[in-house]
Amino acid sequence: MAADQVPAHTPAAEERLAGRLAAQQPRGPATARATVVATLSELGQVDRAVYRAVAGTPTPVLDPAMRRLSTVADRSRLWLAIATAMAAIGGRDGRRAAGTGLVAIAVDSAVVNVGFKFAARRRRPDREAAGVAALRQVPMPHSTSFPSGHAASGFAFANAVGASLPTAAAPLRLLASAVGYSRVHTGVHYPGDVVLGAVIGASIGELVGWGLPRLVQGRAEAR
Repeated sequence: MAADQVPAHTPAAEERLAGRLAAQQPRGPATARATVVATLSELGQVDRAVYRAVAGTPTPVLDPAMRRLSTVADRSRLWLAIATAMAAIGGRDGRRAAGTGLVAIAVDSAVVNVGFKFAARRRRPDREAAGVAALRQVPMPHSTSFPSGHAASGFAFANAVGASLPTAAAPLRLLASAVGYSRVHTGVHYPGDVVLGAVIGASIGELVGWGLPRLVQGRAEAR
């Protein structure tokens, strides 16, 4: 089944997990299981409620900016442009940080697009039903919704670069947060997709930022 051929009513990841837990034979205290199931179900409801609240809030001044930011971050073009600038004007440290950031994006893209998106298979939001204003809309991707690849790649790049160039970490994370929000604002992701995408990307960025310099150093010493 292709990525865009997702069942029409795919629930949130939290609700799917809640359903699986509820269907399993009890192995622990019934009260604890019921609490976990209820919490996950409620998180899924909150996810959709926040999406609808953002969709229903008129923001004509903010809409064009969020649409442009979301578009410029497609296919990691924003992060590639920043990496190019860092390599060009940042000297040796800038080139090292840019290279680390690009490796993190590559690893993140493989993990998110081949792993998480295929496994979760969450359908994209119905932004017409939610009333997302036409002025803020970008083309709806054909891939599945969970997690947000834009948020994941942004935080992977920010954290990996920050490991080599700490002064760049905060501005890049702020920009990655804005990109993540823009995906909710334009109606192509639920908030939970963005939050968990950011967590996944940040984790990958930290891992690459920590491991890549040690790997390069180890190979250099082995020569």
